Amino acid sequence: MSLEKTIYIGQLFSFYKALLTEKQQDMLSLYYEEDLSLSEIAEHFDISRQGVHDNIKRGEKSLLEYEKTLRLNEKREERMQLLNTLSELLTNKEAHSVIEKLIQIED
Repeated sequence: MSLEKTIYIGQLFSFYKALLTEKQQDMLSLYYEEDLSLSEIAEHFDISRQGVHDNIKRGEKSLLEYEKTLRLNEKREERMQLLNTLSELLTNKEAHSVIEKLIQIED
């Protein structure tokens, strides 16, 4: 799996985690946040490696569908780009400080 996909799914997971089933939340967390292998997760849940794989794929599909509908991650990226552009354009130190605080809130 590519690093870009891992980062993207991780971002979606942070936005939409609560919308997944508890089992999907647990497995995606172990896979993406704890970097456990499918085999390690399977052993943890006492199920097959294929069962873990299927559950993770369903969770990923759900995350992608939520993003397609709600676009929270896309909107966050757009806001960050606009804030960075605005920060580069401004020379007023107070305005720059406010923008930096906004950027920190986004992260």
